Amino acid sequence: MLRFVVRRLLVAALTLVVISLVTFGLFFAVPSSPAKVMCGKNCTAEDIAQVERRLGIDQPLPRQYADFVGGVFAGRTYGEGDFRQDCPAPCLGYSFRNNQPVTEIVAQRAPVTFSIVLGGAVLWLGLGISLGMVSALRRGTAFDRAAIGVTLAGASMQIYFFGLILLYLLVYSTGLLPFPSYTPLTESPARWAAGLLLPWMTLGFLNSALYARLSRAQMLETLSEDFIRTARAKGLPARQVHTRHALRAAITPIVTIAGLDIGTSLGGTFITETIFGLQGLGKATVEAVQFLNLPVVMATVLLAAVFIVVANIVVDVLYAVIDPRVRLG
Repeated sequence: MLRFVVRRLLVAALTLVVISLVTFGLFFAVPSSPAKVMCGKNCTAEDIAQVERRLGIDQPLPRQYADFVGGVFAGRTYGEGDFRQDCPAPCLGYSFRNNQPVTEIVAQRAPVTFSIVLGGAVLWLGLGISLGMVSALRRGTAFDRAAIGVTLAGASMQIYFFGLILLYLLVYSTGLLPFPSYTPLTESPARWAAGLLLPWMTLGFLNSALYARLSRAQMLETLSEDFIRTARAKGLPARQVHTRHALRAAITPIVTIAGLDIGTSLGGTFITETIFGLQGLGKATVEAVQFLNLPVVMATVLLAAVFIVVANIVVDVLYAVIDPRVRLG
């Protein structure tokens, strides 16, 4: 098991190195110099040269990349004299438009996105898998047909449509829920949950539709396997057959999709944050693109890649725990 995890970590490290090179290259992919973009239209050549020195982009590209990677682990300093700006580790760059290290921007926005995604994931995984499993066990009944109809409706809706409907019905019309907002969990758990309940409900209903349909299909396929018939022939209780044997085999492909969905969502939930007026990583990324705030774009793209890579590692480890054949392979 240890060798299995070490192999996955080495592959993940190599992947992140490649992604960091591509992300760093994005900084120089804009039509004009990043210094011209940040300095403005009326800057002279001397002003642009000064901005380049402050950004550290007057050095050769290999040196710039080495400084960028070194800043992540040891921090770095931008500019000199009156323009000196310290960026402590982990330094993901310095935004001269915001006049603060990018790490501070990420630290301010990331808890919002984490709270939205993790709370929503609990709902969509719990609701979706439970509904799909029960529907498979009651195949052909009125409950199964109703569940198929509800999940089909959920899979057909878009978040910007369903979210606005819930916002109108539960906030503006009835006042049953407060307007979505973010309160740090450490400050007030009750206000934290109340402010994010509506985004959680929106993500939970829409995303659970996919997991309900997938888990139902996987459960039906698993229940027809030979090892399930053998377990029943041995006289095992139905609950043990369904939970210990069928559920464990059926949930394996669901783990893959869940890990990728959560990892991708952590990279930024722009639509959800925009609909409900929440300032998370997704909103920060789009604002950075609009204003050509390139250090923030670089950092958020790199973080999104890190989330997805970490999610893949977690999925691989869970695979090995759920299915011993993965470790043997």
